[in-house]
Amino acid sequence: MESLLQQLERFSEVLAVSRTAAVSAWGPAAVRRAVQWARYLRRAHGRLRAALEGRRRAGPRLGAWGGRDVVLSARLLGNRALGAAAHRCLLRLLFPGPAAPPAPAAAPAAALQARLARLARRRGAVRLLLRGGPAEDAALRTQAELLLRRLRDGPAGGLLDGLWARAPRAAFLRAAAAALLLDPAGPAPGGLLRWLLGRADALAALCRDLPAARLAALAARHPALRRAYLRQLARWGCRLRYDLPSGRWEAAAPAQDAAHVSWAELRGRFLSLARAPPPLKDAALAALEAWSARDGAFRVRGLSVWTDLLLALGPGAAASAGVAWPGPARSPEHAHLPK
Repeated sequence: MESLLQQLERFSEVLAVSRTAAVSAWGPAAVRRAVQWARYLRRAHGRLRAALEGRRRAGPRLGAWGGRDVVLSARLLGNRALGAAAHRCLLRLLFPGPAAPPAPAAAPAAALQARLARLARRRGAVRLLLRGGPAEDAALRTQAELLLRRLRDGPAGGLLDGLWARAPRAAFLRAAAAALLLDPAGPAPGGLLRWLLGRADALAALCRDLPAARLAALAARHPALRRAYLRQLARWGCRLRYDLPSGRWEAAAPAQDAAHVSWAELRGRFLSLARAPPPLKDAALAALEAWSARDGAFRVRGLSVWTDLLLALGPGAAASAGVAWPGPARSPEHAHLPK
């Protein structure tokens, strides 16, 4: 046990070096040993922590060692001094390539064992890609860069389908959004965007789960995503029904339904779009105006969710979209609607 504690302390030196120019001397073998060492210490950390539970020295010496393999990999990926061969080795360790051809029939057990080992490595790489960290912004950027590099290595569809099927979806969507903002014009983000636009479930989850400001930034950067986002907002708005007794827009579907977005959420997303610079702001207000006109463009609250959204965004938004702002005399059941 004391030997393991010493290894933990010695590995801190490796972590310190991983962010310096000294890694220019590291080759693939050195990177492989460092990553394997970090993974061994992560596995040993749980056993050691349990063994030392209750002892005074367990807390300060072990408390922050559970994710050192993530920290090491993130530092090496972001260190420009790392050589090309060592960098390729690191990427292969994090994202093993496609499976090898099937083994001869004479060795079915060995072939199965090899496939299971590759699957375990891929699952570990997915967890690394999507795991958060204490420096959340830096970790998210690293995840996005890693995703883009992996997309440049081959066809996007299989990789993204695999991530969507196996990875924590909320974390995957955050990394995908960050990747689309990092390099909007490159071929890798183009493949990611095409995949998102072709996966209705992934696109709906992206529009529902990401913060409104991040979605507005994505919509401003990618016109195709802007149009898809507005279509998704339209679908959600059409599911709201005005409840006369309460004077509120309520969901026609149960709140736990994935297709449900509340009035407050819908208003918040349009508010974020209305505060964006043109052409995003103009597109959002033009969409609201068109949908309001389709409903009759009545200047009375409670008849069209789109007119009420325009009015809720404020007089400036309503006026720019050609909707008259109603006077102060309003019926009591409408008085509480957000402005």
